[in-house]
Amino acid sequence: MPRPASSRFVVHAALAGNVAIAVTKFIAAMVTGSSAMLSEGVHSLVDSINEVLLLYGMSRARKPRDASHPFGYGRELYFWSFIVALLVLALGAGVSVYEGVTHILHPHPITRPTINYIVLGISLLFEGGSWLVALKAFRAMKGDTGYIEAFRRSKNPTTFTVLFEDSAALVGLLLALAGVTASHRLAMPQLDGVASIAIGCVLAVSSLLLARETKGLLIGESAHPHVREAILEIAASDPAIRHANGVLTVQMGPDEVVAALSAEFEDSLHTTDIEQCITRLEDAVKSRHPVVTVLFIKPQTRDTWMARATRNQTAE
Repeated sequence: MPRPASSRFVVHAALAGNVAIAVTKFIAAMVTGSSAMLSEGVHSLVDSINEVLLLYGMSRARKPRDASHPFGYGRELYFWSFIVALLVLALGAGVSVYEGVTHILHPHPITRPTINYIVLGISLLFEGGSWLVALKAFRAMKGDTGYIEAFRRSKNPTTFTVLFEDSAALVGLLLALAGVTASHRLAMPQLDGVASIAIGCVLAVSSLLLARETKGLLIGESAHPHVREAILEIAASDPAIRHANGVLTVQMGPDEVVAALSAEFEDSLHTTDIEQCITRLEDAVKSRHPVVTVLFIKPQTRDTWMARATRNQTAE
């Protein structure tokens, strides 16, 4: 998992690139009258707004715990990541499709297409650089895990959000280039509008995937399985524990996990012995996995744990 500083660098790099690209695209769209170029300008503008919202969410997520939020503000980042996904759909995809349909119904030829080619080429270089930064950070986070599995299991939405945005942007640029070229070479301005609609479809698909993943984080996902397994292993190795029954975890933020351990203590232990055991377990777990900010330990027999787990499965 990348450190927060690494995630912020990825977002800042994407923001700098998107602002420069958006301004360039809008100027080119005004000069040439290209619908696809205007859609790409809106796309880059939306991406810039998204990066600002991600940075705001990262800042809010670092607020310390207080009485009103005893588990911290980590989910602020998940909330703003979800808003980003909705903005991509509502503004990016919506405006692109609308502009494309309008251009097909009321076509007009592109003037000075060379400007579009230059702008698209420069945009591909800027966007490609941002994409490489995001890809490098995502690779560092995923380790040996496959890309799709890493995306589904990731608990830090900033890196994969930027990677998705940049990937969609690169595809959009290629579509815009194809639309401008076909419209110019074939003297069919409607094809420029078709490219704009295609860009909108790409944005819609990427936004729905982002929304699906960030929704799961927002409503509460479990932590990585290795965190649960480590807690069980630590508990089972303590001489005061007869049996480590199970662990429930909730991801409260990219680097914050709340865990609840069910454990059966040895019958011969006194209250002081149990308290010392709990302290040992908390220290050991937080030392091995600092992301576990809160650990609850419930004394419970294995039979009671299994009976309740069975009832929960039956209810489902």
